This record gives sequence, C-alpha cells and structure tokens, in this order.
Amino acid sequence: MASTAATAKLAHLLPSLSLSTPRFAPSAHLGASPKNLVSFPSSISVSSKTLVSARSGRSLSVVAAAGPKRLLGSLTNTEGLRFAVVVARFNEIVTNLLLEGALETFRRYSIREEDITVVSVPGSFEIPVVAQKLAKSGEFHAILCIGAVIRGDTTHYDAVANSAASGVLSAGLSGGVPCIFGVLTCDDMDQALNRAGGKSGNKGAETALTAIEMASLFKHHLN
Repeated sequence: MASTAATAKLAHLLPSLSLSTPRFAPSAHLGASPKNLVSFPSSISVSSKTLVSARSGRSLSVVAAAGPKRLLGSLTNTEGLRFAVVVARFNEIVTNLLLEGALETFRRYSIREEDITVVSVPGSFEIPVVAQKLAKSGEFHAILCIGAVIRGDTTHYDAVANSAASGVLSAGLSGGVPCIFGVLTCDDMDQALNRAGGKSGNKGAETALTAIEMASLFKHHLN
C-alpha cells in the first residue's frame, strides 16, 4: 500500500514522466531485482545502429546523429572550367613570372589553353574594372587578378594597393564570379621577386590553385 501511494504521489508531482509497471523477465539468476523504466517524450529524430558486445554477446543500440553537409571545390574535376587572367604590365619583370606560374599550374591541372583568356592592363589600379567586366560577361568560372605594387617614397603605393584589393573584392561580389587577388604588395623588388618564383614560391601559381578550387565549388555546388 505504501509503495502504491508513493508511486501515485510521484506521478502527481512529475506528470511529464511515464512510469511503466515493473516487469520480471525470466532469468536463471534468482534474486535479480526489477527496474522501473522511465520514458521521456522527445521530438528529436535520430538514427540508431545495433552493435554486438564482444564481452557479453548482447545487442547494444547506438544512437548516431547525422553530420553537416560539406561542400568543397575540386582540383581534379576541372573539365569545362574557363578562366580569365587580368595581368598588369607595370613591374612586368615580376608580373610576367607570376603569369608564367599561373599558366603552368593550369596546365598541370589539365585546364585547356583554349579555356584561358589573358587580358593585359597598364597597372594594378586598372585590374578591378576589367575583372568586373569579365565577371559579368558570364563566360568565365573564375578571374585571376595578377599585379605587383612595390613601395616607394610616396603614399602612391598605399593608394594603389588599397584600391586594387577593394576593387577586386567588389568585382567578385558584383559579378557573382570568384575574382582571385594575386597582386603582390611588397617593400622592395627583391621581396617581390622572391614571391614570383624565388625562395618564397610563386604567388601566381597559388592564385591559379585558388581559382581552380573556387571555380569548381561554384560550378558544382553553388550554381
């Protein structure tokens, strides 16, 4: 009687819990104590898998939640991708090396030459407007923007570098096509040459790799 009253009182205090009647399962072990089963209502949908315990041989239910969907551009699935390269002639001793690095990377990743268009402009300041025009043409999957701005004794360096960076970003946003920033901003010529195939690698090649991955991402997942 006391146990019944306690159960009724518990059910009154916790109306959201469902108390099941204790059940005794046949067992070879006498004295096994029954357990109350308490169920909690839930609206969460999860999948479960059944595993077998190597120790006891009994089936175990393991709840597995679904993971997030992940989108990623490919460096191997490059068929049909088309690219434009906008390259500044100013400081061409550097920009020519950057362009060569980009074109070599395209060849290495099976981009056909007929799918690459190179557009030459006077300097890095002129890159963004051309990149925007190419992006809006709908003919290319990504635009590479290659240039070299080297610091001098005036503030002209800061103006050109900042304008090139913000302009390339704006071109990509307005055109809806990845515009990859490959303009070097260096303190001196030695620093620029080191980044154009010297001991610091070739930033033109890195720009091409980024362009391939972004073009693939847009074409196969974000189109």
